[in-house]
Amino acid sequence: MNTKDLEQLLMHVRDGSVDIGTALQSLKALPYEDLGFAVVDHHRQLRQGFPEVVLGEFKTIEQMEGIVSAIAARKQPVLVTRVSDEAGEKLQETFPKGNHDPVSRTFASPWPYGSNDVGPVAVVSAGTSDMPVAMEAIRTLTLMNCEVIQIFDVGVAGVHRLLDRVPDLQRAAAIVVVAGMEGALPSLVGGLVAVPVIAVPTSVGYGASLGGISALLSMLNSCAPGVSVVNIDNGFGAGYVAGSIANSIHLAKENTNTNLDG
Repeated sequence: MNTKDLEQLLMHVRDGSVDIGTALQSLKALPYEDLGFAVVDHHRQLRQGFPEVVLGEFKTIEQMEGIVSAIAARKQPVLVTRVSDEAGEKLQETFPKGNHDPVSRTFASPWPYGSNDVGPVAVVSAGTSDMPVAMEAIRTLTLMNCEVIQIFDVGVAGVHRLLDRVPDLQRAAAIVVVAGMEGALPSLVGGLVAVPVIAVPTSVGYGASLGGISALLSMLNSCAPGVSVVNIDNGFGAGYVAGSIANSIHLAKENTNTNLDG
């Protein structure tokens, strides 16, 4: 249940079209539902604006199906991350309105979702090898109703490729930058824009990249203001932060317009 659903329910109770018993039944699963192997936080969308996201890694297919069923039953968007091909195909079969994306290793339902009228948010990747992490951010943003500007393979080894996309960067409400190797791309982007940049180090690179630690340390030491950093390969986390920023801006504009109209 989200804020609009709750407002509508309360209005129906007030005007008498829904009785108190029916309303209580609708609220029965708030704030959580105990499935035995998982306690699903159905209150999270109302509290934070987006429902609980499921980490598929280390969960059985049956556990994922149970959690997805519980969230979908509340008519909330579902996102499962770090899904194997086998699990993704099974979830797709069980929930045909959803979509398994093997590149981002995610399952989302329903798909497509929402109007994508928030943002835009740019997702920038240094190389094609960073695409899985970048796509995880894009899938997250799409479920958060964000328009996404996709800018792939514009690493610092060919900086002219990025400079050609500066107009796109400058119209974004927030930017996710995904890079491995030496992790220099977020600093470059941060120096070109006036909006928050969320940097994602990836585990892409050779020996001394240390599985993404070199990129992580480079990003943490960025000299460009406005750059923040999430954990290695955490496309979901970066997408969520950028989506929250864009949705906050969108909500503020809606409230301003409502006040002006009133």
